[in-house]
Amino acid sequence: MPVQTQIQVRRGTSTLWTSTNPVLANGEIGYETDTGLLKVGNGSSLWTALNYQAAIPPIQTNAQTGTTYTSVLSDLGKNIEFSNTSSITFTIPASSSVNYPVGTQIGLLQTNTGQVTVQGASGVTLTASSNAFKLRTQWSYATVIKRATDTWVLVGDITA
Repeated sequence: MPVQTQIQVRRGTSTLWTSTNPVLANGEIGYETDTGLLKVGNGSSLWTALNYQAAIPPIQTNAQTGTTYTSVLSDLGKNIEFSNTSSITFTIPASSSVNYPVGTQIGLLQTNTGQVTVQGASGVTLTASSNAFKLRTQWSYATVIKRATDTWVLVGDITA
């Protein structure tokens, strides 16, 4: 016999009801408590027949194999994976070239032995703890976050 998942159907912050196999009204959202995923109702199908709607969409990847890469607007919200055995330089462009909104986050993953160095283009201020602007080793992950116009911070598995 399959295990029944507990479902909470919510409107705003109120729980309307809890069930193991509900029928959701059209547009009503159900939260699966064991997975954290959402389902959107169609008004007729039981819970098991509805499609999952991920609460947070998957992050897309931009794979880079060269020794230099300057971020482009389409990198917004992505992970950039760097795969090279030689050193790699990642550059954050000035807002006059690529105007990311404040709050933009770009993930950086070093997938090979070539160490990734992060730098800002002319006019860009990049800060990090202990002036550490390199990903530490293969499989290190870091994030650059835009805090203000031409002001970014690097956080994660980094080294000087």
